[in-house]
Amino acid sequence: MNAQRPRSRLYLCTPQLDDAASFAAALDATLTAGDVAAVLLRLADADERTLINRAKTVGAVVQHRDIALLLDGRPDIVGRAGADGAHLTGIEALRGALGSLKPDRIAGVGGLRSRHDAMLAAEANPDYVMFGEPDRRGNQAKRPEFPAVVERVEWWAELFQLPCIGYAGMADEIRPLAQAGADFVALGEWIWQEPGGAETAVGAATNNIALAA
Repeated sequence: MNAQRPRSRLYLCTPQLDDAASFAAALDATLTAGDVAAVLLRLADADERTLINRAKTVGAVVQHRDIALLLDGRPDIVGRAGADGAHLTGIEALRGALGSLKPDRIAGVGGLRSRHDAMLAAEANPDYVMFGEPDRRGNQAKRPEFPAVVERVEWWAELFQLPCIGYAGMADEIRPLAQAGADFVALGEWIWQEPGGAETAVGAATNNIALAA
């Protein structure tokens, strides 16, 4: 791992939520189980007021612990929802959202399928780039091959100061991403389906990152 970079932190991705109140109760315990830097909130489609209320419900739990709350897309409601920023998929989406998010809020970007895409995204000055996530529908089959994700993280960590997130599609991917130099390791929806619960999965992920140092 690049000696100049601190130990990786965790970035949790929620399922698509339509019942924010029930999820927030479970999320609260999960956030105490490891070193979580941010939560990416994925909201099921609804009218604007409902989306804002759901975001505020989850935000009350997340931000109370000084953890950033990011919305998956939906930059138009970030301010009214009191979120800390948004995660955008693709360079065009990033460019279109920068005016409403920067400089006060976080603008991150994923959906970068090549080194060229990543460098174009960096020119737009996001707050982070993400590598290895599934498509917008959560289709894991659309992810790049994991060795390619590790290679991309290593390349980025070696050459760029802009933070990068490596997406872990399963528990076995956490440690290699941390060793590759990811500033953050994203834990996908799989953690909410773990037999031991998300709290246990986050604790184990934190231990895996410690072992990667």
